[in-house]
Amino acid sequence: MAPQRDAGAGPEAELPESVGHYRLETCLGSGGMGVVHLARSTSGMKLAVKVVHAQYANDPDFRGRFRQEVAAARRVSGAFTASVVDADPEAVRPWMATVFIPGPTLSEEVKRNGPMTTAQLRRLMAGLAEALRDIHRAGVVHRDLKPSNVLLAEDGPKVIDFGISRPSDSELRTETGKLIGTPPFMAPEQFRRPRDVGPAADVFALGSVMVHAATGRGPFDSDSPYVVAYQVVHDEPDLSGVPEEIAPLVLRCLAKEPEERPTPDELMRELRSVAASYDTQLFIPAQRADDVPARQPCAGESASPESVPPESVPQEPAAEGPAPEATAGRERGRRLGRRAALGAGALGLAVAGALLSLPPGGGDGGAPPDAAPRTTSAAFNGWEATPASGKGTPRCSQGAGRLLCGVPGLVFALDPSDGRVQWRHPVGEGPRSGPPVLTGGLVQPALGQGPHLEALDPGSGEVRWERDVPAYNGVAAAGGMLLLTGTDGVVTGVDSASGDPRWSHRIPGHQTPYFTTFAGDPLAYAASTSADGSGTRVTAVDPETGDVRWDARLEGTLEPFGTADGSMFLLAVDATRGDATAVVRHTPDSEETRRVPLTVPLQQARGTVRGNVAFLMAAGGSLTAVDLGTRERLWNLEIGVTRGSTPVAGDRYVYVTTPDGRLLAVDARRGKLAGQTSPRLGARSDRVPAVLTEPLLAGDRVYATAPDGSVFAVNGRDPAAW
Repeated sequence: MAPQRDAGAGPEAELPESVGHYRLETCLGSGGMGVVHLARSTSGMKLAVKVVHAQYANDPDFRGRFRQEVAAARRVSGAFTASVVDADPEAVRPWMATVFIPGPTLSEEVKRNGPMTTAQLRRLMAGLAEALRDIHRAGVVHRDLKPSNVLLAEDGPKVIDFGISRPSDSELRTETGKLIGTPPFMAPEQFRRPRDVGPAADVFALGSVMVHAATGRGPFDSDSPYVVAYQVVHDEPDLSGVPEEIAPLVLRCLAKEPEERPTPDELMRELRSVAASYDTQLFIPAQRADDVPARQPCAGESASPESVPPESVPQEPAAEGPAPEATAGRERGRRLGRRAALGAGALGLAVAGALLSLPPGGGDGGAPPDAAPRTTSAAFNGWEATPASGKGTPRCSQGAGRLLCGVPGLVFALDPSDGRVQWRHPVGEGPRSGPPVLTGGLVQPALGQGPHLEALDPGSGEVRWERDVPAYNGVAAAGGMLLLTGTDGVVTGVDSASGDPRWSHRIPGHQTPYFTTFAGDPLAYAASTSADGSGTRVTAVDPETGDVRWDARLEGTLEPFGTADGSMFLLAVDATRGDATAVVRHTPDSEETRRVPLTVPLQQARGTVRGNVAFLMAAGGSLTAVDLGTRERLWNLEIGVTRGSTPVAGDRYVYVTTPDGRLLAVDARRGKLAGQTSPRLGARSDRVPAVLTEPLLAGDRVYATAPDGSVFAVNGRDPAAW
């Protein structure tokens, strides 16, 4: 297929057919800095690829800005932004790819459907406050928050376009006398002292965005950016038309002095108390059409830039207000369910980023009370069961040929072949340290719920023994024993089969040890980090006797996440930020420690290991494979979710569950998505599970659980059939 040609002349006349490994399908938007295309990865994932204009590609200053944009976008990739999949700032035409978000911008929504309702405004403000909180926590100031940089996705607003953002620990690129931003949404300090712009400027912009969403105009309106700049610095904002319920909060956001504005956390607290009717139901925008046309060129690429360029202030920004016909008596209720057009939009990744496309069905909470067969392949017919509907996400383990599951107030056993309930047993609803587990041939139903222990027969669910024990802070099951860490730091080993104590003493080098155990490993591990984070002491304990098998003092703040082939695998964590910075393999027999730095720090990382490869799941949806033998990162995949469970690795695939109840399979060798199940959110889709349970593997079967209360099984060897 020959490259498509633009309608205009000049260096943009011929557009690329592909960028990097991504095939460009159609133009989504064009602006002053570049063009955004809908693209497909090799595996078929929808992406938004931003390609800069040819005339800027040879400008060293612009390339520097683009490198900064990529770095900032990677830094803040998470629940409230568009996750970066790939980028090449050094290409002939620099580009960046993010997951595609099928939703309109706030600017498009207001233009087409008029101002939002009060309830929608409240939810929008809460979502933007959450987004700014996370962006600022990452050390980034956006500096150009405006309606065209807010995408209305199904799971809430996403803040995009970090083209002029500034990490708080980097040098400011703006030179004296040169302003960057969009005047109607810039804070006073951006005009008065650009080098002192901080997070409070984004809060001011949030206030301006809210006025636009409520009225279709800004709090400071004029056809001239010079007049707008004067109004922002000197005049009071015009809040006429803003609902009284949120007007005081908006006014506080628009305070002239940064220190007088609320923080994002304060905004969220205030919004919760605004009205008793406040809820967290999301605004569901019209989805962008799936039937996008064959790849089309971006017409009119010389359109007015949406941001004031760094060269000078006088260029007029594109208008953000609604079209006249959109504001004349348009019914607010018609804004839901509409399909957003794919016309030229604001650049700045105005259509970038988002969720993986979901298969039809699921997520309606309509699973039958028992098992319903679901065919996945001839080798194994999958099933789905909901034995404890309305109790949240079950937490399950395997043992004695059964699935042992628990929800608040109940534990139960399922037949792994068809999902039939074999027995149920009531328990307390207190906090628990994990799912029911089989240890010593019996089921421990509710570890961590208090000083009362009981053990159940795995075949019938009947109580085999009960014990009251002294109060404890931590509990772990390993090698047929329960390890109870007392409030005084003394550890007691309890025989799981009888409930009798076998030993009790302190573990050298650990004031209050909390034990970690790993499947297939008979030992229990305690890790304690020094007060300054400079070192971690790891001790392996024989659970039968409490004897120390090996003890090591390792450099840095380390968290064990797996064992394999006589070695322990740990994450090196930044003691201040909590981000994982390296993977460490320690081999006790040889006392060798190998450290492999991560290319990009991973937030809230959780890992698993298979052979010599570590698989790491980070907040924001980044799944990474690291080979400790070759000291190389094998691959990285942005799976398009806000967070994922601890990954579980099989022979061929890595499995992860998501907050909406999906099970994902990723090719362990290539790092490509191989399949996913339907979402299973249930009736309370506004609630996000606090804990994501990892999948369970048994031969060619994969078992998982979901927020709708279901437990389900699929064929792990055939993810494409899910």
